[in-house]
Amino acid sequence: MYQSFEDLDVWKRACQLAVTVYEMLRHSEDFSLRRQMQRAAVSISSNIAEGSERGGQDFARFLRIARGSAAELRTQTYIAAKVGVISNDQMKQIADETKGIAKMLIGLSRSLKERE
Repeated sequence: MYQSFEDLDVWKRACQLAVTVYEMLRHSEDFSLRRQMQRAAVSISSNIAEGSERGGQDFARFLRIARGSAAELRTQTYIAAKVGVISNDQMKQIADETKGIAKMLIGLSRSLKERE
């Protein structure tokens, strides 16, 4: 059991992913894609936190939104690699991390259902 969203490993991992995305895109001149990717990355941990604080069914709903943000970021990552904004290695790093976070979000959602 956790006391606060700060205790959740998935939230910690999502925060680190957002930092990684910001650092990776720091010098990108594709401002539109950069902003979109940064927003999606920040949205993952933000939705986990907001849902946790709301609790109940809202938590489950916000975890689904966070999974959607992870998929959005993964899609943008594929596009960014194809247009040369990031390298293929960077794309793989972000894609793998978003997949891992999505799996953790599914697991957390399941554990919430079991507690109901």
